Amino acid sequence: MTSLGHVLPQSMHFAEPLPLRSGATLADYTLVYETYGTLNAERSNAVLVCHALNASHHVAGSYAGQARSEGWWDNMIGPGKPLDTRRFFVIGVNNPGSCFGSTGPMHVNPATGRPYGAAFPVVTVEDWVQAQARLLDRLGIDRLAAVMGGSLGGMQALSWTLQFPERMGHALVIASAPNLSAQNIAFNEVARRAIITDPDFHGGDFYAHGVVPKRGLRVARMIGHITYLSDDSMEEKFGRALRSAELAYSTQEIEFQIESYLRYQGDKFSEYFDANTYLLITRALDYFDPALAQGGDLSAALAVARAKFLVVSFTTDWRFSPLRSREIVKALLDNRRDVSYAEIAAPHGHDAFLLEDPRYIGAVRAYFERVAQEIGA
Repeated sequence: MTSLGHVLPQSMHFAEPLPLRSGATLADYTLVYETYGTLNAERSNAVLVCHALNASHHVAGSYAGQARSEGWWDNMIGPGKPLDTRRFFVIGVNNPGSCFGSTGPMHVNPATGRPYGAAFPVVTVEDWVQAQARLLDRLGIDRLAAVMGGSLGGMQALSWTLQFPERMGHALVIASAPNLSAQNIAFNEVARRAIITDPDFHGGDFYAHGVVPKRGLRVARMIGHITYLSDDSMEEKFGRALRSAELAYSTQEIEFQIESYLRYQGDKFSEYFDANTYLLITRALDYFDPALAQGGDLSAALAVARAKFLVVSFTTDWRFSPLRSREIVKALLDNRRDVSYAEIAAPHGHDAFLLEDPRYIGAVRAYFERVAQEIGA
């Protein structure tokens, strides 16, 4: 397997407003995206990859002159990799409201001439799917071979099957859920409160004050990171290892290696992620619930889906547990849909969907082999 090598982001401007679920509209916006591989003459080999909370359009390859700039799913996408760019044309899109190039809270609101800040409209998974569909229209792609995503990206893949059932052949829903549990919503709320109560947040308009609510972002990331790891993986990696040979007997100094690791992750995150974006994306997670309009009946909600499915879960993922993936599988089987399910016994928790488990990689590879055969790629 080889790397894609150096890649370049592209951008597409949209002058026509994007109507949002909330009733608001997003006017005059830009989407940043990357593509890998070549679109075939029939335009039938396109695969859309949807990103999760803190990821972006930069799915694979690297940037020239930037060390350690590989895309977040580089192990999955490229020549000879499970999603083989010699056979498929792969598209990664940065969603509106993000902080990696597409129009978001840090960009200028044309109505005021100032950054949107807290005034950026609340966006949903369904809104992102609409924006992605518009981009595909511009690219001249009427139908996708597949839509693929992990975690929040898996929710987008699932939503694609409901919003545009005729525009896609396959959906790969990985380490995801049909909606968030109360516990998950609770974690998101604690993280948001950490940001909102940071004195540097200034009601979301911190840009005008020349500050960043780093304290809140650090805590939010630490909370989130704990939920992405399994107890076993944390125990194996850190256990009760101390940072120093002697205890400091302090309530404020770092004593354990796990504390040091979490602070490092929080510090790093606070340097590049936007606080308003964190609020928006966690809210989109909270709101996603396609069964709500059907009185909570997921089978009824998925009746409109026409895609074939690969659903993947990981045994130690307690944030998006296998039980939630099985709910999706059952609802699809209730509708006699074509669905493959892989439940991987991996020790890494939710983060397993980003890692190199050979059974997981093998399952995705085999599934895309099937997709390629269907379209003659």
